[in-house]
Amino acid sequence: MAPRDSVAPRNADGYLLAVPPYRFEFPRDHASHPQYQVEWWYYTGHLFSGPREFGFETTFFRFGLPAARDSSRSASGARDLVFLHLALTDEQGRKFLSHDASHREAPGVAGTDSMRYHVWLEDSEVYLDHDGRTHRLRGDAPEFALDLALTPLKPPVEHGKDGVSQKGPGAGNASHYYSITRLAAAGHIGRIAVNGAAWMDHEFSSKRLSGTHSGWDWFSVQLDDSTEWMLYLLRRSDGTIEPLSAGTRVAPDGSALPLARAAFRVEATGSWTSPRTGARYPMGWRVSVPGEALELVLEPVLEDQELVTSAMGGIVYWEGAVRVRGTRRGARVGGRGYVELTGYAGPAPY
Repeated sequence: MAPRDSVAPRNADGYLLAVPPYRFEFPRDHASHPQYQVEWWYYTGHLFSGPREFGFETTFFRFGLPAARDSSRSASGARDLVFLHLALTDEQGRKFLSHDASHREAPGVAGTDSMRYHVWLEDSEVYLDHDGRTHRLRGDAPEFALDLALTPLKPPVEHGKDGVSQKGPGAGNASHYYSITRLAAAGHIGRIAVNGAAWMDHEFSSKRLSGTHSGWDWFSVQLDDSTEWMLYLLRRSDGTIEPLSAGTRVAPDGSALPLARAAFRVEATGSWTSPRTGARYPMGWRVSVPGEALELVLEPVLEDQELVTSAMGGIVYWEGAVRVRGTRRGARVGGRGYVELTGYAGPAPY
């Protein structure tokens, strides 16, 4: 369980810091946590319609305003900003489309519910369906629209220890972070019927990255042997990698194995320079987890999957669909995944 609010440490704006112990409970923890300052709900996936393949990203962010020092919610006293990022990769069409929006919390316009899972911004929303299990996702952008039912095939897995994913030394330099690493997806992109698989992350905290960190490289992989892998490298400003970078392996039965930084290696195989921002990103990766006899190659389906946002102060990051091939314990494996690269063109999003 979470520390009692009356004794738990807080940041300068009065929001709770992510400290152990924290016990996740579902479906409660899918909902909003207004006592923490920063929160996001993140979905990526790979969708198919006949020979066509699409990658998608939908992320809702909630940022608590600095003056809001209590956890009360009211229609007249909005205390949060809500942001939305949408992206679609049309693999056969060789197109990447993205959209972002923001609004202060307001009835009927934008908000997050702390009693049940429902997050919305105008016509885009995510919520739990009446069965209490299926995630309904709708994303509305000028050039495309998503309408998906996402059914978990595995239970949520927490990252880190005692409900806390530590991102740096010291109490509170952390988040409460869990994932649903495989969901069956069915629905529509516009009028195109699609199905496939998705990944969901949910993270909440009250601490931005330390000033000694410049960004991160994050990897999610769904293999055809029914395992999933989450790895992240926190980059420090001096060019080194934060020793508390970590990962998680999820077995076919849904059980999770934490991976310390020393348990895996990531090597970039190339690079790509954005024609819009001039940012130079690593592009293509070799991933090795020696203790699991895992050797993978990750290849982007498109190099240009860079989001240049306007609603979040011009934040820029690369978020892209990748194909995966390699071996595990001597057997060939394949799969798909997503990669997120932040801090290569200005500050990280959070």
